Amino acid sequence: MITFLLNQEIKQEVNVSPNMTVLNYLRTHVKKTGTKEGCGSGDCGACTVVLGELVDGQLKYRSVNSCLTFISALHGKQLITVEDLQVKGKSLHPVQEAIVEFHGSQCGYCTPGFIMSMFALTKNKPNASKPDVMESLAGNLCRCTGYRPIVDSALSLCSEERIVDQFSELERATIQKLESIQDEGANLRLGHLTAFSPKTIDELAKLYKAHPQAKLVAGGTDLVLEVTQFHREIETLISVNLVEEMKVCEETEQTLEIGANLPISDAYQLLTKHYPDFGELLHRFASLQVRNQGTIGGNIANASPIGDTPPLLIALDASIQLRCGDETRVIPVEDYFISYKVTAQQESEFIEKIIIPKPSNDSFRAYKLSKRLDDDISAVCGAFAITVEDNVVTDARVAFGGMAATPKRATLCEQALIGQAWNEETIATAMEAVKNDFEPLSDFRASQEYRTISAANMLKRYYIETNNTSNLIETRVTSYV
Repeated sequence: MITFLLNQEIKQEVNVSPNMTVLNYLRTHVKKTGTKEGCGSGDCGACTVVLGELVDGQLKYRSVNSCLTFISALHGKQLITVEDLQVKGKSLHPVQEAIVEFHGSQCGYCTPGFIMSMFALTKNKPNASKPDVMESLAGNLCRCTGYRPIVDSALSLCSEERIVDQFSELERATIQKLESIQDEGANLRLGHLTAFSPKTIDELAKLYKAHPQAKLVAGGTDLVLEVTQFHREIETLISVNLVEEMKVCEETEQTLEIGANLPISDAYQLLTKHYPDFGELLHRFASLQVRNQGTIGGNIANASPIGDTPPLLIALDASIQLRCGDETRVIPVEDYFISYKVTAQQESEFIEKIIIPKPSNDSFRAYKLSKRLDDDISAVCGAFAITVEDNVVTDARVAFGGMAATPKRATLCEQALIGQAWNEETIATAMEAVKNDFEPLSDFRASQEYRTISAANMLKRYYIETNNTSNLIETRVTSYV
């Protein structure tokens, strides 16, 4: 049984499939059809809903894609849909009124998703800036209205004062209801399908030992596609969503430690503080809805050759802590990837946390090349940590995604750099070495030749940027946004 709030109503669900998404639950189970299905893969935002959850005793709202969320993830949370925004005695919520006033809806199909993203923005950042608005709406696509009236609608809601609505008036009551269901059971079974939701890391380790063929799910932003896009059943799910021990975001004297269950949006501040380029890449990591659920741990475990964070972690010499039962081990991120979709992770072993060394200098840079700025997969992602002392390269870690079957270091490039003078001649030699490091594939994102040239040019860009500390030369598209 799982227990959650549907707006203000306590719901207890037993006879629902663990493979059911929140989108299908809303549309077919409780007949709330205001939430629309567009792409069914988290790319359009039409299905956006808002989850309210307790964080350190306070209510925090997150916009999420309901098409990418298994129903088991609702346990202990509040689910808010576009129907719930109606104000008693009125027809429209202030967010909905703004959409009407600024003519932000034509066909209206995408409108509920935009409204829910704007609703979450007004709750989290009532005095949001235009960049905040653009970020909050980047995961919502509109095909007929045009974005200017939608953005104007959102900007009209941004002020120093928080909007007072039924949710703010009922906030204390909502917190009390959520607190009352925190310790209730959270397992789901229907026929041969099961979903477990352990609350501690010890319970998780024990369950995974007992069910080694189970699929682990954190945010589910990739795993859910197995059900929605490939129409496969997942017989046994183990959700780590409730394991607070895996949501750490800590800074020690030497390292940054990121729990494998920490949403990417919660890791942003710490990573940006020490590695601004890591933060810039996270801004372009899918959409806010995905970042609110997806995790860095999941991005690593997915073992995709075009995952955004692994090349950066490899260049930073990061490690991961793996756990199996009561045993733990720490391995470098670069040793985790063996071949395409094959990792060093053993049976019943899972990623517990990511350990990133603190910077000793400001030499780290990362570049993502994709067909569009936001909410897109990399064609090539490059990360560079090169140490230069007295104009001689003393250390170099260069890693790429999209260039091989796994995220991988450019070892020939590194060898061409280390011990050499930091000048254009050395860079030219290292750029040629990059071309010998990889034999990338051609696909619909980029050709082999394009990837090879782009990867080499990223090294040239790194050289230009790090030699141009006055910032007179802008080399990034984000400089013009």
